[in-house]
Amino acid sequence: MEHNAPHKGSVFEGYYSKFDLPSGGHLALIICHVKKAENKPYMVSFTYVPDSKDATQVYQKEVWADDIQMVTFSKDNAFGLEVPGIGYARWQADSTTEYSFEHEDFTFHAKTTTRTPWSPQTETPEALLVHLPLPLHWHVQSLASKCDFDIKLPFYDLPAADQSGQATVHQEKNWAQSFPTAHMWLQARSGDRGFCCAGGQILGLEAFLLGYRSKDLNIDFRPPFATRMAGLSPFMSYQTSWEDRKFELSVQSFRQKLTIVATAPKGSFFSLSSPFPDGHRENFLGQSFQAHFQIKIYESSWLGPWELVKEDAFDGGSLEFGGGYYPPAGSKERIH
Repeated sequence: MEHNAPHKGSVFEGYYSKFDLPSGGHLALIICHVKKAENKPYMVSFTYVPDSKDATQVYQKEVWADDIQMVTFSKDNAFGLEVPGIGYARWQADSTTEYSFEHEDFTFHAKTTTRTPWSPQTETPEALLVHLPLPLHWHVQSLASKCDFDIKLPFYDLPAADQSGQATVHQEKNWAQSFPTAHMWLQARSGDRGFCCAGGQILGLEAFLLGYRSKDLNIDFRPPFATRMAGLSPFMSYQTSWEDRKFELSVQSFRQKLTIVATAPKGSFFSLSSPFPDGHRENFLGQSFQAHFQIKIYESSWLGPWELVKEDAFDGGSLEFGGGYYPPAGSKERIH
């Protein structure tokens, strides 16, 4: 819980929640504060994505708030993000989360009832790396939390199934000096199976954090294995192609290896704003909730050949290209 709580020494703190809704649609809610920025320092981003490959059907409202107050409720890391005149997100010591936002363009309430932490071994993807003074940190608060919710969109034909009921929410946090110059993000969940990955260019290196979950496997990769310098690494390789909306990654340790190929339809992407020291910059990343993931996992004995031990696939996953991996970044044109 302490990784999810406020980090007062950071330049920005951003909270991302992705809700899987009953109809198959999704809701992305981002609350982000760039401290001391002069241009758009406070953002509440609300994006409803129907179960469709057509991004023109997406409903999005980015609210540039007057303030976001990070309020500590107790010494056990309970805290809230209070947005005057709009609403709040509050985390209790037991990680129960309550969302309440009322805006003229949308109303959203939700409260979690369960939580799935990153893994039995560590509460955060970074493990011990979380204690280093890195320029960017990434924390996954919950891989899947059940929640009760209700949504109202006065100017959008919201399906009845997504107006109220029970959803599953994936919760993350970033805190840093600035967003990376180029990054990728992937996330998918189906029952007790899941995959989550984030990484890109940082400190002159290319580094990733990732985890795969299933009933029989609990696999993590992080630096030093998931690292590349000057395009070279004995343990990791990857390729990004915005033109093909495709990402490929291979990473291994001495005994395990994982490969993933992720693709999404060209018409399924919507844009989001990213935090930088001067404030939020619009259209700096493209995200799709219609991605297909193909995953292969290998194991080997010492000095033995790789043996394929599991293949898995996910549909309806999240695939994000950001910064240098997203050619439309910063432009007025929104390329889907």
